[in-house]
Amino acid sequence: METSIQGKLTTLQLNDESLLHEASLLDGEWVQAKSGKCFSVEDPGTTATWGSAPDNDIEDVDQFIETAQAAFDEFRYTNPRARAKILLNWHELILAARSDIACIMCYETGKPMAEALSEIDYALGFAWWFAGEAERIRGTIAQPSVSNRRTFTLKQPIGVCVALVPWNFPVAMIIRKVAAAIAAGCSMVVKPSPETPFSVQALADLAIRAGLPAGVLNIITTSNANTPAVSERLCKHTLVRKVTFTGSTTVGSIVAKHCSEGLKKLTMELGGNCPFIVFDDGDLDQAVAALMILKWRTAGQACTHANRVYVQKGVYNVFIQKIVTETKKLVVGHGADAGTTMGPLTTRRGVEKIKKHVADAVSKGGKIQCGGNEPADLKGYFFEPTIITDMTPDMLTTNEEIFGPLMAIYKFETESEVIKEANKTSMGLASYFFTKDVNRTWRLYESLEAGMIGMNTGNSSCAESPFGGIKMSGYGKEAGKDVALEEYLITKTGTLTVEGSHMI
Repeated sequence: METSIQGKLTTLQLNDESLLHEASLLDGEWVQAKSGKCFSVEDPGTTATWGSAPDNDIEDVDQFIETAQAAFDEFRYTNPRARAKILLNWHELILAARSDIACIMCYETGKPMAEALSEIDYALGFAWWFAGEAERIRGTIAQPSVSNRRTFTLKQPIGVCVALVPWNFPVAMIIRKVAAAIAAGCSMVVKPSPETPFSVQALADLAIRAGLPAGVLNIITTSNANTPAVSERLCKHTLVRKVTFTGSTTVGSIVAKHCSEGLKKLTMELGGNCPFIVFDDGDLDQAVAALMILKWRTAGQACTHANRVYVQKGVYNVFIQKIVTETKKLVVGHGADAGTTMGPLTTRRGVEKIKKHVADAVSKGGKIQCGGNEPADLKGYFFEPTIITDMTPDMLTTNEEIFGPLMAIYKFETESEVIKEANKTSMGLASYFFTKDVNRTWRLYESLEAGMIGMNTGNSSCAESPFGGIKMSGYGKEAGKDVALEEYLITKTGTLTVEGSHMI
């Protein structure tokens, strides 16, 4: 039985309140944990509790996997066009519920409403894209060197998949992973972040309404305390054949160890320490506009965000003046408040991490150009958008992912110097640069060690483009042509011997 939302804020007004679930989704039914325990979900803009979700533990896990396996045994034979129609229906239902989902996300993550709506628009591209890809799964046929043989390959869905997803882009991550799994013919069990269960449940509700059979998508919620044990059980379950994880490199390494025991297929989208490079000949206004989004959106809490901003000596002072001027125009506040352009961080630990980074930089000679403090007049997990210049390689921010509203600016002189500094990290998710020199563009594209390169742009992600990093930023790709669905497919080889006098 599902319970009603008792702690729901009066300001959270939905057009369709049935989208808000304080329950997990198991085989098409909204259920509670066997223990009856729940965990609280708070609004990071006020720290107020506004709902709760089932605190499932390891004794709950098997039923989510077993029903997903039973559903897969049927769904794998659903023809591609039928799967595509489900995804298109899902797309239309999400579009119709766009404002409600954005409102839920606003109170879960702290995002301003404009950002939440923008995430949904971005995420819908994946549902649309994979609806098309469902009918483009192809095998091969070949004539080998042995004349009377023919070889074939057949693509088939891999089986039950598990998605472990973060809180910073709960809608985009879910649609990107789930849509690919459905297109391939797989079932999936999703464990959302404890901070953002409700937006994920709303998407699952709409998937059922779109015609997705029961059990093809199960959602298991759990608290931060139970997350390690539940995640381990999900990864190690013998019926699970594929795991997709988005999160920190530290946790990703643990997930990889869990999956190694059963040789699970694994996609890892992990942390980033992304360089953003501005050359003397770059379009400064274009670079500033891109950086304003790439740093301050989601209060800086994204693995693809600019972590280290390198500005060439000739434009260093001018660029700082421009970016500080634009940053001071940001309005920090609750995501639901009209006019807010940057919301809170999602967790208290995020604020503490930024304070640590700022203190470290200042102690080593960094100069605060704006921000640097927690706003005294705001109650939630807020931190001012902060710009620090005169950054050096020995600072904490140079070597760790910031994941918050802190912009670190470094000065450089030569191309070879900045390439060396940009690559001096164990991460390799994304890199960005701004220059008008075509030759330099090619050199940087080939020399920068990252899975995605933004050339005169800060946007490296869309449904048509493979998303993923190298080095300690993970492996495997999400989205894009062919590569994303391959993560959810197996290739079966067939060999046929043909007898006859006319074989070539």
